[in-house]
Amino acid sequence: MSFFFKRRRNDAKSASQPDPDAAGAPYALPDFAVDEYRPLKVICIGAGYSGIIAGIRFSQRIAKLDLTIYEKENGIGGTWHVNRYPGLACDIPSHCYQLTFEEHVEWSNFYAPGPEIRAYLQRVVDKYKLMRYIKLRHELVGAAWDEVAGRWHVRIRRADDAGKTEEFEDECDVLFLGIGVLSRWKWPDVDGLKNFGGRVIHTAQWDAAEGEWQETVKDWGDKVVGLIGNGSSGIQAVTALQPRVKSLINFAKSKTWLSTSFSVNMLLKLLGRAEDSIDYDFTEEHWEKFKDPKYYKDFRHEVEHDLNSVNSITIRDSPLQKAAAAAFKAEMEKKLARKPELAEQIVPQFSVSCRRLTPGPGYLEALCEPNTSLERTPITRVTKTGVELADGRAVALDVLVCATGFDTSYHYPFPITGRGGLALNARWTPHAEAYLSVAVDGFPNLFWALGPNSGLNSGSLLVLMEKQVDYIVAAAAKMQRERIKAIEVKRAAVLAWRAYVASYFPKTVFTDACNSWYRTADGAIVGLWPGSCLHAVRALQNPRWEDFEYTYVDAGAGTGPLYWLGDGQSWNEKTMTGDRAWYLDEVDIPPVPED
Repeated sequence: MSFFFKRRRNDAKSASQPDPDAAGAPYALPDFAVDEYRPLKVICIGAGYSGIIAGIRFSQRIAKLDLTIYEKENGIGGTWHVNRYPGLACDIPSHCYQLTFEEHVEWSNFYAPGPEIRAYLQRVVDKYKLMRYIKLRHELVGAAWDEVAGRWHVRIRRADDAGKTEEFEDECDVLFLGIGVLSRWKWPDVDGLKNFGGRVIHTAQWDAAEGEWQETVKDWGDKVVGLIGNGSSGIQAVTALQPRVKSLINFAKSKTWLSTSFSVNMLLKLLGRAEDSIDYDFTEEHWEKFKDPKYYKDFRHEVEHDLNSVNSITIRDSPLQKAAAAAFKAEMEKKLARKPELAEQIVPQFSVSCRRLTPGPGYLEALCEPNTSLERTPITRVTKTGVELADGRAVALDVLVCATGFDTSYHYPFPITGRGGLALNARWTPHAEAYLSVAVDGFPNLFWALGPNSGLNSGSLLVLMEKQVDYIVAAAAKMQRERIKAIEVKRAAVLAWRAYVASYFPKTVFTDACNSWYRTADGAIVGLWPGSCLHAVRALQNPRWEDFEYTYVDAGAGTGPLYWLGDGQSWNEKTMTGDRAWYLDEVDIPPVPED
């Protein structure tokens, strides 16, 4: 009997297969207006720069919005909240490291210190009243796509002031990941780290409970300090620690380029200072001038224009690449004049920009001080009293600082499960990829800021973040406007992006032999956008909606993708409220040719 009913059901299903021409048949119109948009629930993970931008733009541009921003730390700011190490500062011009729509005229230095950036971000959050959306001490545990509902189910771990935690579930139409790539710090891969009898500290885990870093190191005047790493954070920390410790040893396996002159010469010219000046501070006089909107706008425009003029340095054998290598080498040797033997240990043979460029003001000068040394021999083991080197030498230390970077694999410590049970970490094996760095097939309604291939070697990362958020908010608006249940980038579009990325990078210096977090172990470059900052801005400016597939809200038989047209009228007509000639306020008046 049960088999009979199964046959009946299957026959009925076969008989009810849709007729291709039936899609054009009339159906019962809905009772909503064409601009009577459905509510949209958005969850953002992370309250750093990208989460803050997202909070501003989503709330500005999406009607009927339910927005929550979950942040695992106890404060906003992302990497600028977590990182509090000595010398923490921006490594591009301060006036390029602010939101395009939220200017700040009182940066103290050309390279803004970390505390000033944190304060700037807090002012932005307060101004736009974002704390109503932000929930601190709320950490993402996992997320899974619900195919039937067309929503993301997320699990969140909440911690109270006493450290007690509990987990709960939430759900949303759109899941936005603003967690970045430089957020999961890692210890050095060396034996015995736990055996060290002195203090071990990571630059990304500096104890904020002790206040600013100066409080932490106030008693280090009689300490021998070892610092592992010469990336951006290591360079800044060496410079800040050198005058505050008895002796400082910088353990650095790699050589590195310092690019101070590349960023500063134009600024010094604008400020009327000599080219060889090391004074990068702004004064009350500058701040007063910056109060003039036109002066400030022109100044900021000139600085950012200059920053966006050096992308060709990343092209192998370009004139700018050759000129930069010669200029940087000469300047580095000049600054190392007191210890000329260091030049051979520091100045690289690989191309400028193969590793992340950093200006590093004061670093080379710090290495030349009597209490500082550079050690290129690799560490093989950490002992109770210090470290052992590959050549057998033992170095006694009181403090070991690890400026050893982050996990940049994009393999998250929490599960994200897409369509058909597909795990994101599995999808991103052997390496991560995302169409235009914002979306990946198999994971509908999921978007990234600073996803794979988001980094820049020239230009402002904040401009890129703003354009990524604009793109994602536009996708959410399209979903709401057209009553789309699920939007997913096509596999073919992701493969086309993969091909473009693979075609672009061979002409650049990023494939040179250097130690860089831009590349994976198999040589794939996942850390950088395949082009310049301005290239990214243009690419993200006008979304190719044809590169996505859509599932529409199921509203009954025959409704189809134009169901969003509604009942044939606008909301203002339906309710007889509001402006019913609004289009006269949005007229695009064409210019009249002069001849």
